[in-house]
Amino acid sequence: MKRIAVDMDGVLADVYKQFIAYHEKDTGVRLEIEQLKGLPEFKAFPHGHRHANTRGFFRTVPVVPGSREVLEQLNQQYEIFIVSAAMEFPSSLGDKREWLNEHFPFIHWRQIAFCGSKEIVKADIMIDDHLKNLDKFEGDTFLFSQPHNSGLQTRHRRVDTWEEIAELLLT
Repeated sequence: MKRIAVDMDGVLADVYKQFIAYHEKDTGVRLEIEQLKGLPEFKAFPHGHRHANTRGFFRTVPVVPGSREVLEQLNQQYEIFIVSAAMEFPSSLGDKREWLNEHFPFIHWRQIAFCGSKEIVKADIMIDDHLKNLDKFEGDTFLFSQPHNSGLQTRHRRVDTWEEIAELLLT
C-alpha cells in the first residue's frame, strides 16, 4: 500500500484565514488574499510568530474545504500520515492534536507525526504547501497552492483544491 505524507497547516488547516482574522483583531485592518500573493507568510503577517505561539491559535483554525472528505477516502486506499513541522511552535502540539481529533476523527494517533524537519519523512507521496519540504523529498510531490507559493515555478505538481487531489489519487 502506498504511503502519503500530508502536511497540516496550509493543506488541511486554513491558516491564512486564521492569520487574517488575528491580524484584523490586532490592527483593525482586513487583509485580502490577493494582497498576500507572493509574500512569505511572516512578511504578510508581521505579528504571525506571536499569533502562532498563542495557545488556541491552531485549535480554532478553519478546515480547508474538501480536505476532510477526500482525506477520509484516501485513508481507505493509502497509508496516510499527517506530518507537521510543529516543533517550531511547541505550544501548538496539543492544539493540533485536538484539532485533528475533532475534524479528522478517522486519523489514528499512530498516523500523526509532529517533527522539527520533514527531511526524515519516508513516503511515496507528499502533499505540502512549502517548497522547503517538497524539494528534499524523494517521492512524488504535490504543491498545495497558497498565497506564499503563488507564481513560483517548480518541478512539483501544483494542486489548487482537494477535489484535484481526489481526481489524481483516488481510483
